[in-house]
Amino acid sequence: MARSLVIKVTAGADAPERCNQAFTVAAAALASGVPVSLWLTGEASWFALPGRAKEFALPHAAQLGDLLDAVLAAGRVSLCTQCAARRDITVDDVIEGVRIAGASTFVEEVLGEGVQALIY
Repeated sequence: MARSLVIKVTAGADAPERCNQAFTVAAAALASGVPVSLWLTGEASWFALPGRAKEFALPHAAQLGDLLDAVLAAGRVSLCTQCAARRDITVDDVIEGVRIAGASTFVEEVLGEGVQALIY
């Protein structure tokens, strides 16, 4: 049975190390051949907007924009519906490849066979 990861990142610039760690794990898993679904929630929601990930900087860490690009290229990126609504982010605002999806979709993903969920 193939394993996959669903990674939910709730932190943004408010907790930069936790935020960057989630993106780093997602990109590393993809590079290792593990299917990844990355969920942007809470303050991480802002990274669904063009240019926002490129503005984020953390010393001695991979550039967040590059990590997000890697996940977009090989995995799936979802933005929490409620989190988007609270920030007035619409489907027309987000980076190409980011979908807006709700809790029922998240639950369906994490309950899949062989799925490991990680929350940052």
